[in-house]
This record gives sequence, C-alpha cells and structure tokens, in this order.
Amino acid sequence: MAGIVGVLRKEVKVLNAVTEWIKGGHSHRLIVILISLMVGVCTALAAFVLKFLVSFIQNFLTNEFDVSKVNGLYLLYPAIGIFLCSLFVRYVVRDDISHGVTKILYAISRKRARIKRHNRWSSVVASAITIGFGGSVGAEAPIVLTGSAFGSEMGKRFHLPQQTVMLLVGCGAAGAIAGIFKAPIAGLMFVIEVLMLDLNMASLLPLLVTSITSVCVSYALYGTQSMFSFHLEKPFSIDIIPSCIMLGVFCGLISLYFTRAMNWIEGVFAKLKKPLPKFVLGAVILGVLIYFLPALYGEGYEVIGQLINNASADEIMHNTYFYGQGERSLLIYLSLVLLMKVFASSATNGGGGCGGVFAPSLFVGAIAGFVFSSLWDFVFRLNQGTFGFILPANCALYGMAGLMSGIMHAPLTGIFLIAELTGGYQLFVPIMIVSAVSYLVICAFEPHSIYAMRLARRGELLTHDKDDAILTVLNLDSLIEKDFLCVKPDWNLSKIVTAIESSRRNLFPVVNEGGQLIGVMSLDSVRHYIFRSELYHKYSVSNFMKEAPAILTSTDTLKVATEKFDETKAWSLPVVDDNGRFVGFISRSGLFNSYRKTLVDFTAE
Repeated sequence: MAGIVGVLRKEVKVLNAVTEWIKGGHSHRLIVILISLMVGVCTALAAFVLKFLVSFIQNFLTNEFDVSKVNGLYLLYPAIGIFLCSLFVRYVVRDDISHGVTKILYAISRKRARIKRHNRWSSVVASAITIGFGGSVGAEAPIVLTGSAFGSEMGKRFHLPQQTVMLLVGCGAAGAIAGIFKAPIAGLMFVIEVLMLDLNMASLLPLLVTSITSVCVSYALYGTQSMFSFHLEKPFSIDIIPSCIMLGVFCGLISLYFTRAMNWIEGVFAKLKKPLPKFVLGAVILGVLIYFLPALYGEGYEVIGQLINNASADEIMHNTYFYGQGERSLLIYLSLVLLMKVFASSATNGGGGCGGVFAPSLFVGAIAGFVFSSLWDFVFRLNQGTFGFILPANCALYGMAGLMSGIMHAPLTGIFLIAELTGGYQLFVPIMIVSAVSYLVICAFEPHSIYAMRLARRGELLTHDKDDAILTVLNLDSLIEKDFLCVKPDWNLSKIVTAIESSRRNLFPVVNEGGQLIGVMSLDSVRHYIFRSELYHKYSVSNFMKEAPAILTSTDTLKVATEKFDETKAWSLPVVDDNGRFVGFISRSGLFNSYRKTLVDFTAE
C-alpha cells in the first residue's frame, strides 16, 4: 500500500512539474495546443485500458463455451455484471454516470463545460464490468465521457476561460473516438455533429492535435491495422444506386424504431423508483435475450466482423438453437437480433449497467444492411449478379453508416468512421448515399439525436444556431438581481415611504407571509402621495401594486426570458422559485449586456 501511495505521489509531482512548465512564459494558443496533446495521450491510454479489460473479462468468462450448444451461463453473466456495476456506482462513485454523451452536452450547455473529476476513471471501470459480463451496450460513450473529463480537468487546472474549456471537452471526445476506433477524422466529425460545438479555424487545430495524438498512441499500443478486416469483392457501380437509396430509407426507419423504442423502455424503467425492481427487470430481460440470441452478448463487434467477411451461418449462430440449421435460418435469427437489440441495450442501462449506444448503432446497422441485402436479393432474384445486385458484406458496411447517421444524427461521422474502420474507401459513394437518405428520413420524424433529445425537451441543448447557443450557455442565476426590498400588501403609506427611503431601487416586489410573489409596486405609482402625510393611513400597498407583466421561474432558460421580454416590452421581470417565492429581478439591460459579452467570446479567434 505504501508503495502505491509513493507512486501516486511521484505522478502528482510530475504532473505539477509539467503544469508549471506549460504555464511558464507560453502564449495562450501554445498552452491550448500542449494541453490538447496531453488530452490525446490520456484519452488513448484510457481507451486501451477499457478495451483490454472488456476483452479480458469476456475471454475469461466465455472462452470454454461449446459453440454447438446453448449455454445456461448466458442467463447468469449479464445479471452479475449489472449487479457489480450497480454496487460500484452506488457505493464507490456515488453519482449518476449513465448517458455519457448526454452528460457532456449538458455540461457544455448548462455547467460551463465542467465535468466531475471521477468521470476520468469511473466510466471506464463501470463499463468494463458491464460489457465484459455481457451487457449489450458500447464502450464508446463511457470513453468519450472519460476523454471529455480529462479535457475539462485540464481546463480547470490551467484556469482557462469557459470557451477554451469547452473546446478541450471537445478535444477529449474527439480523442476518445479517434483512439478507440483508430479513426481521427471520425473523431473530429463527432465533435462537430454530435456535440455541436461552433468551431472556427483556430479551434480546429487543437482538435486535430488531440485526434492525431490519440491515434498515434493507439497505433503504438496495438498496431496500425484497421479495427475490422475487410476484403472488397465488388466495387461501386452506378446500377446499385436505387438499392442504396432504398437501404437508406430502411436504415432511417430502423433508426426511428430504435430511438423511440429506447425512449419508451427508458420510460418504463424510470417509473420504477427503487434500484432492486430495476435490476430484476433489467437482468431478466437481458439474460433471457442473450440466452436465446447470444449475438446480443457484449458490444457485438465479433458479429460485425463475421458479417462483413462472409462468415458461415454456424459461426454467426453459435450457442443457439439455430446452430446447424443452415443459411435458411440465418435471416430469421438476424431479424430477431435486429429487433431485440434495443431491448437488450435499454435493459442493460435501465437495470444498472453502464454503456452507450455507439456500438449498438454499428451492430444494428451491420445486421440491417445484411438483412436488407438478403431480402433485396430474394424479392428481385438478383443472385446471378444482374442489375442492382449488392453484396451482403458491402451492404453491412452501408447499414452501419446508415444507422449511425439516423440514430446519432451524424452522417459525416458515420461516413468517415466506416471508411476508417474497414479501409473501405472505395465504397465512399454508396456509404454517402445511404447515410444521407437515412438522415433525411429520421429528421422527418425526430429533429434531435438520441443523445440530444432529452436536453432539447428541456431547452438545455446547445446548437449551431449562435443565438440559441448563447442563450443556452448563459446562466439565469448569474443575471438575477437580488437587492430588492420586499413589501407586504397591508403595509400603509407610512411604511411604504420608509421602505422607499432605505431602498436604492424603484421597484418593490409585493409578497405574502410565505414569501410568495403576489404583485409589483413601482416608485412612480406612489410618487404623488409620498409627501401627503394626511394620506399615510388611508392608502396601503394593495392600492398601488400591479400584477407583474410576466413572471420567470428560476428553472427557465435565458431563451424563455428573452421571449417574455419581447412579449411584454418590460424593462425588468421578477423571478420566483418552484414554490412561487420571490427570488429577484432580471433586467433587460443586464441580459443583453451578458449576451453581447458571450457573443464576443463565441466569435473570438
């Protein structure tokens, strides 16, 4: 124990020394570049540790399984993983670490890009346990949260402004995607499309530095080969465009099914307030699904590799009742997996596990493409290579891009990621067609990605619209002016005069005994009476107060406040808490002064 403490102390000393060296005499721009390089190294190492832990646990648990038989341990392993993860989160982390990408979006829009320090390691441990024991989720969202936490912590450590910290959070996310997939361009596209940071040319350089650094570290740790080996048998030809368009429509509809089904299932789990019922429901659903459909075990990358490399039906359907029944059963099996994956993923997180939908999107996309190819071939009898024939392996790649484009609303990320994952650059055109069509289809039904829709419903989502982005970033609490003297409705004019003498404001909130706001009294309404002492006992606050033109609550966004100012033409509006108690006023001038200052920060190079 003493040795571990000694090592940690040495690491802290080294980090402090590096910090002081970076701070000393360097320009702000150079400091940001150096920090982005450090974030790339840390993120790549975290991704390597997570992948190693997941692989080690899975191999240890399933290496001895007989592929020709159904294994009852599939019922048990996922429950153990969810249980261990729940204990770890509840008693060690003591914080909610689910929905990693959503947490990053919330931190960017509402928490000044501040992410809690424990996210640098807690998501890695929790997701390794969950996925290693069979949780049907991905490791990418946890590692993205980990990378962003590194960026946020570095920004705080160097006391950088909010806009720079926000950029470093994006650097961490880009490095995570680049490191875990060896896909630097996809990492950059992820930040632009999913995190929706409004970038300029100056901010692109730190993102590129982090992505390249992370990829280089990954190359050094486990080689330069692509994540999936893929042999191109049939290059793109103009005759497959109709089938690609139809596949894009199919992927868009599957994305819609996945998104809405996941939201519905999450709602079911949210109604269960206690952890035990959530765990039991999640463990039962997940265990049963994996027992009958073992392809749902873990991330599913093994199945993706089999589909894009034309593996046999028995290889894909190992440990199932379908084993040995030939190619005819494969389509039925994969269709069931396609439909049930969303239930398995939702049950994993709902039951107490930790993971994201990045890998499930790729997994469902590969299966969707393979199933579509088989159906297209069957319906149009194109197995002789005639007009419009698409290979199942190629189609699996197209489907991966299509589902990522639909579920995550990230067509560019899907396009570049699939090309970088497989080296299938010669299929760029069909991948682009499928991604674009899938994105258009999903946007007709769902305006936001599966990550962003929770925040969008609450008006807390940062977008590329600069006005909306600034009004989202601005903090309502920081604009509330609280030095107002409250008056009661039964106070007579004598008390009103005394209050006016002791106040520096010309507005007076009128509250009842419980502190709830019931009106507003202005100095102008009293001005003609304050020098007439004979009226001091004839008039009270209730004679002078008026109803506020509009009332803001402390949970409103600045966008709501701006809309109410425009509607009422008022110069100040009162703010109350959830119980109606008076908190303070927000002035139109204060709001727009903050808006202008934030606009300068957003557009600064």
